[in-house]
Amino acid sequence: MKNVAIVTGASQGIGRATAVRLAKDFSAVVLVARNPDKLNETAALVEAAGAEPLVIDLNLSDDTAADIVVSRTLERFGRIDALLNIAGDVPQIDLFDMTDAQWDAGLALKFHGARKLTLRAWEALKASQGSVVLTSGNSAIVPKAPYAAVGAINAAIVALAKAFSDRGIADGVQVNSVQPGPVMTGRRSSYLEKWAPAHNVTVEQAMTKFLSSAEISRYGKPEEIADLLAYLVSPSAKWMTGTSIRMDGGEVKAV
Repeated sequence: MKNVAIVTGASQGIGRATAVRLAKDFSAVVLVARNPDKLNETAALVEAAGAEPLVIDLNLSDDTAADIVVSRTLERFGRIDALLNIAGDVPQIDLFDMTDAQWDAGLALKFHGARKLTLRAWEALKASQGSVVLTSGNSAIVPKAPYAAVGAINAAIVALAKAFSDRGIADGVQVNSVQPGPVMTGRRSSYLEKWAPAHNVTVEQAMTKFLSSAEISRYGKPEEIADLLAYLVSPSAKWMTGTSIRMDGGEVKAV
């Protein structure tokens, strides 16, 4: 019998690294994102790592997305053992500049996308006594005006995961959230490549500036977050639920 994990945001960054890492522990990995070419690249890596991939190219903001992901997964594999909600590209725009439409788009993808998919997968997760992880971020703890939407949505995700975990105690579904700090993904690299010339510095100088500002020694790697996520949906972590885990190289100084 196959054990099956669903990974959203699987086309790149932490999502791709997580899908490939889970291929060591799960016999099938469902890959969900909006970029079919990059999803197919992830699928090849997952297959090479030993798991059967299923590519689902869609936008989790769409009303029918959760139904499609769960129904296609159950049709193909018959079960869901883990759901890792990683998708969520929220615009980093100042609190006073962000439009209602931009707020709504960020919420629709990262918050409501994860909420709807977790709800829709819940019965299958109950049947397998499975696990859920929702991905938040450090801005949930230290929100700032330039990143208001990211901070507000990440804080809401931590609360949502806690609420799901409360129901999960009775239903046998384990739910946790993760708060990654500054991780060097393709998206962050692209941001630095645009930010540096606009501020008359090199990319290397920009990287050093942001590391200094965050008071950390280096950026995290997607694979490091992937290892943490893999642990959270492993048998070894089964008694851990309702927890939010921060992995940030020491960026957040608060207790």
